Amino acid sequence: MAGKESGDSRGEVIHQEAVNAAKDVMLDAQTYTDLASLLRHFGDPNRLRILQALAHVELCVGDLAALLGVTKSAVSHQLKDLKLAKLVISRRDGQLVYYSLADDHVRSIFDIALEHLNE
Repeated sequence: MAGKESGDSRGEVIHQEAVNAAKDVMLDAQTYTDLASLLRHFGDPNRLRILQALAHVELCVGDLAALLGVTKSAVSHQLKDLKLAKLVISRRDGQLVYYSLADDHVRSIFDIALEHLNE
């Protein structure tokens, strides 16, 4: 879109119908903030590795640490972040806590992003 010459950095509307169509599907500002917050959890390679592993099998912190080659502390930190984002859930069995994906939506987000990357 072309900008106005008067120093205003906003673009002027060139195709009003297209702008109106886009405006009809725009969400409220808080939804975009919430969505950005959710998607940032997919922005760390170790969190992605954890999510991929948990998409296939339930694992405890020690097993995830061994699988990823990182400390238990590092895994626990990432799992706390993922759990707060409601991307993983946990269950206790004696002294061990096992983690799995919260639901199939998490797997779908990962799979779609990977499919896009591989196109």
